[in-house]
Amino acid sequence: MTTSVARPVPARPDDLTQDLREALEAPTFSVVAPVFNEEQLLPEFYRRVVATMESLGEPFELVLVNDGSRDRSPQIMRELHEQDPRVKVVYFSRNFGHQIAITAGTDHAGGKAVVVIDSDLQDPPEVIPELIVRWREGYQVVYAVRAEREGETWFKKTTASFSIG
Repeated sequence: MTTSVARPVPARPDDLTQDLREALEAPTFSVVAPVFNEEQLLPEFYRRVVATMESLGEPFELVLVNDGSRDRSPQIMRELHEQDPRVKVVYFSRNFGHQIAITAGTDHAGGKAVVVIDSDLQDPPEVIPELIVRWREGYQVVYAVRAEREGETWFKKTTASFSIG
């Protein structure tokens, strides 16, 4: 025997709170971020991504992928999800690596466009609107290239410029 539960549905969309309406809308953008032991930076990362995305005035979601973190990152991600329905969390049982985490995040993304960014704040979330401008111009793939790396040694800058092909 199947049991179904009836839930009251608001008579008009105006009866929904603005936050709930936004949470139910399909997001225009999905921001996907692998997370590995980022408990110190995760709250700031969340704050900056949300501020940046809210400035665009369109629905978005933040998909955080816990890549086997051993610090408090999973708990922080859970708390962020509980306080903000735009945050989705994917949990891995162990560390599978950055690229697998990106793939899992994009698999769980519901946006029309997906932005991939690391949660370690080495790349500023504030550049996301610039990428979106290019996407709106018709580009299917848009990526940023860092022009300058602050605080890196000569050796690191030199070896980073080599490509293996």
